[in-house]
Amino acid sequence: MLARQRQAVILEEVRRTGAVRVSDLVVRLGVSDMTVRRDLDVLASRGLLEKVYGGATTVVVRSTDEPGFEAKSVRQLPEKEAIAARAAGLVRPGTAIGLSAGTTTWTLARFLEDIPDLTVVTNSIRVADVLQQGGRTDRTVVLTGGVRTPSDALVGPVAVQALRSLHLDVVFLGVHGMAERSGFTTPNLNESETDRALVDAAGRVVVLADHTKWGTVGISTIADLDEADVLVTDTGLPEEAVAVLGEQVGELVLAHVPGRGEEELA
Repeated sequence: MLARQRQAVILEEVRRTGAVRVSDLVVRLGVSDMTVRRDLDVLASRGLLEKVYGGATTVVVRSTDEPGFEAKSVRQLPEKEAIAARAAGLVRPGTAIGLSAGTTTWTLARFLEDIPDLTVVTNSIRVADVLQQGGRTDRTVVLTGGVRTPSDALVGPVAVQALRSLHLDVVFLGVHGMAERSGFTTPNLNESETDRALVDAAGRVVVLADHTKWGTVGISTIADLDEADVLVTDTGLPEEAVAVLGEQVGELVLAHVPGRGEEELA
């Protein structure tokens, strides 16, 4: 069995039962103790489960947990790079776009350097910094005001008011989680309101979310799944999620992550 297939079996079992034992997985998969532990290390590094003594459990995430920007910026880096590269291909010169706060939209900002004559509206201090450091004279960067969150987003009534009068060609939305019933969510109530204002200002909504966001639910819904004209994620997305999202979103784009397509034998 290939490494990715084993890991898919392990992840499915963790999600079904809430916990797995290394000894049970050794028997079920027919591999060594060391191979199972290596698979658990890979899944834990991607934030998909939590290693414990003798096995692993589901990741316990409260709907109001909000990691800081630095903590999130080191997670799923290859996936974010692949997603940002595909998303940048959706940006046309001479357009007005919106970028929400988040580490994936921050990564996207770095891929916009060569696209001329852009107007970019964002509520992210980090995104604005990246865009302004480029030094392009044909670019306008509009940073909303508001109250700063742990993820360096500017939110609240001031940000919402600034967005309500705008009309943007495309908005790129980063999210905390996505699920069939709750849609695209965030753990911050004020950020949810601000992100909804961005969505309302958009002619087209493009959601950027790596595969680990599937099944994560924040306290507040930003938008339903069918409000996304495009969802750009990565090929690590589980098959059941591909089926659900393929039915709900306007277009599902699966970005290939270099080095993740070729599976290695145990």
